[in-house]
Amino acid sequence: MSWKVLITDHVWPNTDPERKVLEAAGAEVLIAPDGEESTLIELSKDVDAIMTCFAQVTENVVRAAKKCVVIGRFGVGTDNIAVDTATELGIAVTYVPDYCIDEVSDHVMAMLNTWNRKISIFDQSVKRDGWGHLGLTMRIMRLRGKTIGIVGFGRIGQAVAKKAAAFGMTVLAHDPVISETTAKEHGAQLVDLQELLTLSDFVTLHAPLIPSTHHMIGESELNLMKKEAFLINAARGPLIDENALYKALKNGNIAGAGLDVMEDNVPAKSHPLLQLDNTIITPHTAFFSQESTLELEQRAATEVVNVYQGLMPDNLYNGDVLNHPSPRRKLQS
Repeated sequence: MSWKVLITDHVWPNTDPERKVLEAAGAEVLIAPDGEESTLIELSKDVDAIMTCFAQVTENVVRAAKKCVVIGRFGVGTDNIAVDTATELGIAVTYVPDYCIDEVSDHVMAMLNTWNRKISIFDQSVKRDGWGHLGLTMRIMRLRGKTIGIVGFGRIGQAVAKKAAAFGMTVLAHDPVISETTAKEHGAQLVDLQELLTLSDFVTLHAPLIPSTHHMIGESELNLMKKEAFLINAARGPLIDENALYKALKNGNIAGAGLDVMEDNVPAKSHPLLQLDNTIITPHTAFFSQESTLELEQRAATEVVNVYQGLMPDNLYNGDVLNHPSPRRKLQS
C-alpha cells in the first residue's frame, strides 16, 4: 500500500533525486502547484508526510494534515515550519543541518573578497570604459592582520573561521552556546557581541532565526561598527533590521553589506537596499552547488522515509516529540 508525500516547493530543476528515494520506499509524490497556505491546507489533508523548502508550513497547514507523521525540511533552519504545533500533535520534524557548509562558507569569502578587492567595480569599468580608466582611490584592505567577526559559531561559522585564517585574518566569534575551548579549537577568540562589532573589519552572520535573534543587528549595533566595516548575511534575512541597515549604508556609518538573504524572501526590485552601490546582493544562492543540492534532496527524503518506517532519523529537530504520549509515529533508535 502506497503512502503520500507532499513536496510544497523546490528551487532546483527537478525532483528526480528525492522522488527516487521516496518511490523506492513505496511513496506517491505530490508536487504543490504553489505555496499559498490555502493550497497547502487542501493538499495536506490526505498525505503522510510533507517536505518543504521555503514555503510556509503554518499552524493551519500542520493541523490540516491529519495523517501526517513527519515534516521534512530541505535545508538547515526550520523557521518556515510551525514546529511547536507539529510537536504538540506528535509529528516529527526533520532537517539537514550540515549539507552546505562548504558552499555557504565559500560564498561568504567570495562576498568578502569581491567587496574588498572591488572586483565588480573594476570589471564594470574595464568593460564600459576600457583598461585602466578607474583611479585607484578606493579603500582596498590587505586582509592579513584584519579582523573578521563571526556571529554564530556552528558548523558554517567554524568553516568560515578556517578559511579566513588562511588569509591571515584574526577571527573573533560570538555564540552564547559555544565554549571558549571550542572557539579556540577552531582558531577564534570568543567575545561578546558589542566587542565583536566594535573590533571587526568584516562581520558575518550565521545565527539561527529565533525570537532572540530577530533584528539582532539594528541601529545601535550598526553604530558600534567601524566606518570601513563590511557586513555579510548568508543566514536568515530577519537577523538584520533592514531599515537601520539602509540608513547606516546611506549615511556611511558602515562601508558596505553583502546580503544573500533579506527579510522578504523575494524583495521587490524597488527595495531601497537594491538601489545602493555599496551592497552586493545575491538571491539566496549561498547554499547552492550541484553537489550540495543532490545531497540535500537525497538526505531530506531519506529522513522522511526513516520516520515513516518508524526509524530514528539522523537529524530530528523537535526532540521533544519523542516524549509525546501518542506520537503519530513511534520511532525506534
